[in-house]
Amino acid sequence: MNRVLAVILGGGIGTRLAPLTRHRAKPAVPLAGKYRLVDVPISNCLNSGLDRIFVVTQYNSASLNNHITRSYVFDRFRGGFVTILAAEQTPRSEKWFQGTADAVRQSILHIVSFPHDEVLILSGDQLYTMDYRLMLEHHRRLGADVTIAATPVRADEAPGFGILKADDEQRITEFYEKPRSDELGGKESPVSEEMAGQGRTYLASMGIYIFNGDVLKAVLDAHPDDHDFGKKIIPRAIHEQKVVVYPFTGYWNDIGTVRSFFDTNIMLAQPHPAFNLYDARFPLYTDARLLPPAKVSRSHIENTIIGEGSVIVDAQVTDSMIGVRSYIGAGAIIHRTVMLGADYYRWEEQDTRRRIEGPLEPGVGAGTHIENAIIDKNASVGRHCVITNREGVQEGEGPGFQIRDGIVVVVKNAEIAHGTII
Repeated sequence: MNRVLAVILGGGIGTRLAPLTRHRAKPAVPLAGKYRLVDVPISNCLNSGLDRIFVVTQYNSASLNNHITRSYVFDRFRGGFVTILAAEQTPRSEKWFQGTADAVRQSILHIVSFPHDEVLILSGDQLYTMDYRLMLEHHRRLGADVTIAATPVRADEAPGFGILKADDEQRITEFYEKPRSDELGGKESPVSEEMAGQGRTYLASMGIYIFNGDVLKAVLDAHPDDHDFGKKIIPRAIHEQKVVVYPFTGYWNDIGTVRSFFDTNIMLAQPHPAFNLYDARFPLYTDARLLPPAKVSRSHIENTIIGEGSVIVDAQVTDSMIGVRSYIGAGAIIHRTVMLGADYYRWEEQDTRRRIEGPLEPGVGAGTHIENAIIDKNASVGRHCVITNREGVQEGEGPGFQIRDGIVVVVKNAEIAHGTII
């Protein structure tokens, strides 16, 4: 892997994941109580022996940049790095990144300054475990110019993805961007017997690509108005280069909406989740905050992950994800809730806090009932509140909260008054 560079795309505005992306880029959104989404592709790279990694950022990138700078510091003898490539004005372009391909195009001078044979391009907002060495071996063995990772999906799932059609030699012959259900005829590809038995005969692009270094530069230079890999670069390359598919049958989730983010976190807290956070062979890396263990007093906890530095007192917490430095008061009932935690302790004096932005007492007050909700960082929910969306509203908003996909999201730094009912 010492001849491979990785480029992780930092994402655009992320409107479908709003309001979680109001103050941060999509890859900086907290995950599983202590991580950020960007930790997934970076950890996959490091676990695959790939330690030369660029993260291309643009929108709302301060939080993402800070996290990467704190978390991934390599020693000078190793030669590896995780480097931010921020959008910048140059003599070649004075515009913001116009898409995924344009982001790489505008950053290419920095990328090609490092010796390499292949470039691995990754998304910063997906959850999966992949050994990229196996994908690279597949790419080289087939003599490919471009390799695209794809996961087999069923017909009812196919309209949500870019669908690839491959031949028996795994060469991609056609690409269809989110085809309608009535357009799927003839778009099946050869898959394993196990996948065929499950009806997963359509290959959905995962947005994970390996390009030969010279091929990447050539396709980006040849069509400067092609701004997106999935919509422009890949469909054109299929007819001009040898593009093959790398079938991936493990767990993979593109966390692009509030609902998918919520469901994924709740899934991770279950006894037998589809994604294993506790795999010692492929650990997830993140910022080493050096926080104390969580403290739980006289509480009932079930199917819940609790982040470091959290305090739960005489409460009931079930099927939930509780982030770092969270506080849950006496008599509170928390069910199917994702708390993203806090940047400071509830009891910490304001003048000693590392960050002064946010309410005085983040966390959940005594006697409050929360269900099917996301509580963003530093949010303060008062005593005896009821946040359950019992009316089943799908989209809406009010003071300090928004409802997206039927999930109540208490926004970052919000203060919900005592006795509020949502």
